Amino acid sequence: MGLDKPRSKLTKPMEIKTEEYSIRYDQINNTVYWAGIMRLTSGQEYEPILQLVDDIAALGVDKLTLDFQELTSINSYGISMLVRFIFAVDSKKTIKLLVQGAKEISWQEKWANNFQRLMPKLQMKWN
Repeated sequence: MGLDKPRSKLTKPMEIKTEEYSIRYDQINNTVYWAGIMRLTSGQEYEPILQLVDDIAALGVDKLTLDFQELTSINSYGISMLVRFIFAVDSKKTIKLLVQGAKEISWQEKWANNFQRLMPKLQMKWN
């Protein structure tokens, strides 16, 4: 019987929740769930979100899923933040990243098609 790799214990909540959107990390399945509408007006407003996903990536997981299926809208600042995070994770070469999306949400398909050109090995799953 093999030993499972010990999971890091979370010492603080891994969630951001506002009236417009939420981002929640599920440690059991190593998934970050994004929901709502993210139309923040500056890159500075996205900094707490970037810090949250950086904290999640620092947990030392082997695989991380970003689930955007419930994120109906995001602006260019948000997409820029996502690109920075995904490139940072990819550069570490230690975390296998999977992005889940919903094809019926137009921004997701457009963003994913462009991003897939930059990172052909990025795994994408559409529901």
